[in-house]
Amino acid sequence: MKTTLDPAPRSYAPHVYLVDRSQRGRSCAPEQQDFEDVRNWLLHEATGFDSVMLMFEEFMWRCQAAGLGIDRASLHIGTLHPRVIGFSWLWNSQDGFCDEIAADAGAIKHATFTRNPLFKVMAEGQTIKVDLESAEGAGSAPLMGELADQGYTVYVAWPLSSAGAMHNAMTLASTRPGGFAPQSRDRIRALIDVFALHVERHILHRIASNVADTYLGPIAGQRVLDGEIRRGDGEAIEAVVFISDMRGFTQLADRLSGPEVTAILNAYFDRVSAAVLGHGGDILKFMGDGLLAVFDEKSLGVSAAADAALGASKVALAAIDALNEAPPDGLPDPALWHPVRIGIGLHRGEVFFGNVGGEERLDFTVIGRAVNETSRVESLCKPLGRELLMTELVRASLSEDLVTGLNAMGEHALRGVGKPVAIFAA
Repeated sequence: MKTTLDPAPRSYAPHVYLVDRSQRGRSCAPEQQDFEDVRNWLLHEATGFDSVMLMFEEFMWRCQAAGLGIDRASLHIGTLHPRVIGFSWLWNSQDGFCDEIAADAGAIKHATFTRNPLFKVMAEGQTIKVDLESAEGAGSAPLMGELADQGYTVYVAWPLSSAGAMHNAMTLASTRPGGFAPQSRDRIRALIDVFALHVERHILHRIASNVADTYLGPIAGQRVLDGEIRRGDGEAIEAVVFISDMRGFTQLADRLSGPEVTAILNAYFDRVSAAVLGHGGDILKFMGDGLLAVFDEKSLGVSAAADAALGASKVALAAIDALNEAPPDGLPDPALWHPVRIGIGLHRGEVFFGNVGGEERLDFTVIGRAVNETSRVESLCKPLGRELLMTELVRASLSEDLVTGLNAMGEHALRGVGKPVAIFAA
């Protein structure tokens, strides 16, 4: 969703975004296939695919090589994600592309979906067959008219399984006069029944990944999915630690309702988290009105991690300024909260990145002196009248051009640290 691609020569409806494309064409499948060849591939080789797009693409080309008359196909699944309601894969033999697209929350209400026969399949579990050679079928929906103009003769859509309120679904279309041959229909359905088992496996994995990414972050989430689930699993890493905090949050919570406070927090977290993630940081925790993130020096490099942390901080502060200048709709009366003020502290050091907690309830986070010391640095923002502070360790790691313009704020005692620490403001 963050780096969508140009869908040309195809086009997609509003709220639908191309996120990946394969154009291997016929070369990804044997030139000659029969029903048993495709079935054996599904039972054996197809189990090794990690990508739904590549598996679906090869499956379709194999079906066409077997003479089953499938010239266009799509697969649609729901998912659990805060911004994406589902993914689809679209293949056709005319342009040779297989696209993976994502649909955001607005897609389900858009006319291009609700007027599509696929809506009844996904929303109500119906099976739909449209004769595109008839005027009635071609005129039944905008998509049907487009397919008829492109030479398709039949469109079939049916549910694969239920995924919460919406069903997963698959569609097939053929350019063969009269539609699918009678002898092909049973074979197609038998192959789809096996293919659907692969789809279920991939759906479960994708949902698990989405949930892990949403609640743990992409790096921590992947490590948990890779098996780091025991208490104590993890490693010591060198990182730049980033902590942000909202000023006056306690007073804000006292005078506003819970939903109003939540709306302001979300507006603040949206902007800060986007800045952190956009610069390669990993968000570990939202702590009340605070955010904890790290920029891993092993993956980014020492200087690049410091540069990224500083860059993220400046972008976050600029985004908060923009929020104050033009509050979006949905927030409480600005007189009750305006303006939002935050402080950001940066420090560098070793932290333990892994599982901590009770035996039955764990948290994947970072702990260590560097985290505690970063919190102390951030707490100096208010008395020093600055929004962004960092330690000498971060300043010394920055690229030379970024050091210019930093202001020395002197040495300050940090609780729990033996000697005063040099602090710099940006």
